[in-house]
Amino acid sequence: MKPILYSFRRCPYAMRARLAIASAGVDVELREIILRDKPQHMLEASPKGTVPVLLVDNKVIDESRDIMDWALAINDPEEWSHMPSEGEEWIRTIEGPFKSALDRYKYASRYQDIDASEQRDLAADILHQIEPKLEKNIWLFGPKPSLADMATITFIRQYAMVDKAWFDAQEWPNLKRWLEDFMKSERFVAIMQKYELWNQTQKSYSFGQTSNSQGPASHAQ
Repeated sequence: MKPILYSFRRCPYAMRARLAIASAGVDVELREIILRDKPQHMLEASPKGTVPVLLVDNKVIDESRDIMDWALAINDPEEWSHMPSEGEEWIRTIEGPFKSALDRYKYASRYQDIDASEQRDLAADILHQIEPKLEKNIWLFGPKPSLADMATITFIRQYAMVDKAWFDAQEWPNLKRWLEDFMKSERFVAIMQKYELWNQTQKSYSFGQTSNSQGPASHAQ
């Protein structure tokens, strides 16, 4: 039985899991869901009720970074795992303080005594750190993407979309080029393909091997 991936198309965590599965070319059964109507089968496997959730053999993997590592441990043809220790530090920064500020910026009404613009600026201060790197390189650590790029760029995309006019007006040309190249890449288009919502009678969709045929997320020509 092939692994089962529960996913929600627009979730940045699910996006990065699909990116790694596509890069690795691992064949999984994709089950597209909506978060307001979660399948019972998924909840039984992972009661916390967040996506992505990967069911492989008798194991449940319900953290997106763990799913990325699982896929790349099977096959890492684009060598995403080859990055300096600074790359892991960057991933932790985006997963931690950046994502915290992003959530309070995007969903300010869910928090008490939060100034959305202050949270936006806190996240912006973090993003300014990589502007010099992207002036020298196409990707964060060289001419090819690594996990440092692919484990973080979906969250930065989410940040950019909160107020696109404000984001586009900022003085970070290299960051905007990096993000735009990714969003125009064949890989991103492939992992954002729309699928019908899954239910018990819905046919399964094969994902991973076919997505890999789109090639690496490369610099836009």
